[in-house]
Amino acid sequence: MRTALLISASIASLSLIACSQKTEDHAGAAADQAGAAAASAAQDTANNANAAAANTAAATDQAADNTAAAANNAADNTSDAVAAAERKTDAAADAAAKTH
Repeated sequence: MRTALLISASIASLSLIACSQKTEDHAGAAADQAGAAAASAAQDTANNANAAAANTAAATDQAADNTAAAANNAADNTSDAVAAAERKTDAAADAAAKTH
């Protein structure tokens, strides 16, 4: 009877050890997967940050180009307006000279 109890206790202990090893293996695998997921997320974050920086730089360049074009158009329009005002002033002066 004692022998049967000792054998049963030994088998139970070995089962727990085997189960414990299996649990440890699963825990290790889960930790490895979690580490891989964290590394992947960090890489994705870095890639997304780089893409966002590139897009921001491109948008800034485009905005600078648009601002320069708008400034050139404003300068051209101002020159045209000044030229028109000069022509009208000359025409008014000519008309005034003819009436005197």
